[in-house]
Amino acid sequence: MATCPVCFRHCEIRDGAVGFCGGRTAENGITRAYNYGKITGLALDPIEKKPLARFFPGSRILSVGSFGCNLRCPFCQNYEISWSEEVFRYAESAEELTPEKLIELALGARSRGNIGIAFTYNEPLIGYEYVRDAAALAKAEGLKVVLVTNGTAEPEILETLAPSIDAMNIDLKGFSEDFYRDLLGGSLGMVRRFIEKAVKTAHVELTTLVIPGENDSEEAMREESRWIATLRNPDGESVPLHVSRFFPRFHMTDRGPTEVETVYRLADVAREVLPYVYVGNC
Repeated sequence: MATCPVCFRHCEIRDGAVGFCGGRTAENGITRAYNYGKITGLALDPIEKKPLARFFPGSRILSVGSFGCNLRCPFCQNYEISWSEEVFRYAESAEELTPEKLIELALGARSRGNIGIAFTYNEPLIGYEYVRDAAALAKAEGLKVVLVTNGTAEPEILETLAPSIDAMNIDLKGFSEDFYRDLLGGSLGMVRRFIEKAVKTAHVELTTLVIPGENDSEEAMREESRWIATLRNPDGESVPLHVSRFFPRFHMTDRGPTEVETVYRLADVAREVLPYVYVGNC
């Protein structure tokens, strides 16, 4: 058995088995990324799609993702690659995209406005070894490196990656420990600690998806934005917040999309203390 170091679950994984996230396994008593180089998504995206509003706006970035996730959000828009049975079957025969090949693709896309690589689509931190290896090569070539993550990882994982990460968008899915535990199977405390460390080394922007009846109160947004206001990015600027509109997906089709008015109202609440607030999916 091997103890996984990535997140609060610290799964005990037998050799050849996989952990809760589906993306980590064990070999000779040591955990490793089972999803290493097994790519499910690759696209040249606008940087604003990550979303990042204050990091090289107007540019494009080669976005890459694998499979697996250490949360279980019932509204997941990428559940097919996060933790479906189909993607695990795909993993058995998937050809590895090596970090070297990924860098080659990124450099080849420079002529189309590419500034680097974004690790996104699924949860990249569960396969941090691939991020680590590819990001180091990217930095050596002058490419920017972006991480789009749920922030559910131990500080040691962030410390391993920090030297090569230029920017992050981190999901702050709500501001209640009950919300994280009961709805997502996660830990708000771990995410807050991750964010507090991340802002010291990289440009960070946060995203909150507003879900009707779950995290859509003014009180919750006011508490969240006041905490965000205590943070500063390395350049001294306030951390931007993206307030995003929910649409029914996956296991959460029992309600309609968030009212546009609600998203704008909560964005205005956040603007009471935050200078950079953006709305999404409206």
